[in-house]
Amino acid sequence: MSKIFIIIQREYLSRVKKKSFLVMTILGPLLFIGLIFAQFWIKMIPEEKQNILVIDESNLFIGKLENTANHAFKYSQNAVETELQSLYKGNNNVLLYIPENIIESQKIQLYYKKQPGIGLQEYISSVIGKKLEEFKLVASGIKPEQLKATQTKLVVTTTKVEKSGELEKKDNEIMMVVGFLAGLLIYFFVFLYGSQVMRGVIEEKTSRIVEVIISSVKPFQLMMGKIIGIALVGLTQFVLWIVLSAVGIGISSSMLAKNEIEKIKTEQTFKNNVPQNSAFKDLENQQKAEIMDSFFNQINWPVMLFSFLFYFMGGYLLYAGLFAAIGAAVDSEADTQQFMMPITIPLIFSFVMAQNVMTNPESALSFWLSVFPLTSPVIMMVRIPFGVPYFDLAISMIALILGFLAVTWLSAKIYRTGILMYGKKSSYRELWKWLFYKP
Repeated sequence: MSKIFIIIQREYLSRVKKKSFLVMTILGPLLFIGLIFAQFWIKMIPEEKQNILVIDESNLFIGKLENTANHAFKYSQNAVETELQSLYKGNNNVLLYIPENIIESQKIQLYYKKQPGIGLQEYISSVIGKKLEEFKLVASGIKPEQLKATQTKLVVTTTKVEKSGELEKKDNEIMMVVGFLAGLLIYFFVFLYGSQVMRGVIEEKTSRIVEVIISSVKPFQLMMGKIIGIALVGLTQFVLWIVLSAVGIGISSSMLAKNEIEKIKTEQTFKNNVPQNSAFKDLENQQKAEIMDSFFNQINWPVMLFSFLFYFMGGYLLYAGLFAAIGAAVDSEADTQQFMMPITIPLIFSFVMAQNVMTNPESALSFWLSVFPLTSPVIMMVRIPFGVPYFDLAISMIALILGFLAVTWLSAKIYRTGILMYGKKSSYRELWKWLFYKP
């Protein structure tokens, strides 16, 4: 056992001390935070103001298109051809042509010097569409106010009834997001660090270093030491990513939230003549209550975090054994393609089926996918936020442990033979022989 610890220490320290590890550990959270807040920054960039010249042959919309901060409407009685010829001579960016038969055709035409944003097209479509609806209602003898009075926006809340009779409120959207992100992290972790195990085995094999190493340790000890060592590297990097990302997001989001609250506070104070401290306090308490209810009260976080760590490590160990066997069976990374497909298909399939599981987490398909060891690391993490019976969770965990032991035994059989094979391309038939080979 001491030899395995030595190998684990070697694998861990040799990778943690690399500059690439330090760079990715710092760069990863920065990129993640940058991608999130880049979206907010892009949304905050004001659109270029568009001067829109309107030619309305129907005379239904003259003076009825309201100007906004980004859209300024002007009207012309000239022909379309005349205005098109002088479009580049004036300050107008867009020419909006409304034909005389707009009610029947329901078509309008935009002419532009520079491609307008999708926001302008949606705004014009929305405004004119609503006006046409009003004209049609009036023509039918129906007042728009009567129609608005019949419109109903139905709000559906979901509540789970426990066997004890207790009621538990659930927000499916939040649970879907939490489960999907947890499954996505495990999916990428398995691929990222499992492939590192495979590449590490190939490097040692091609450089013939492994011939020296196995003179002192058994092939199984070498394989397990490498798998666990790289797992600890990945876990270390992942924990640092979480900590750095949480700190960065917390600081950045607090700054953004402070600005937004200040804006809302000022607007509320101005409109309602409410003291600033009172408006701010009410808004802050309301937001805190919604956040607490959504993220803390509706998800069993102790079970969620424990399960995430279990499937995080269990899924990696399961697949890392298979990746190690592939690395031992080939002489170069280019030869791994023929063996990668059977291993990656279950993992990719589980990620694809995550959408189906989120929409129906208690179906028979969801249960069996969350129990099968090759798909359970992703699928079970998708199901847990919705509430999984402890019996199902126990079966899944036991199955994953048994699957890991079986995969480790099979991988060790291939590893001990393939690690010293050179110059011969392996096939599935060869791997089958190695499983029953007795040294």
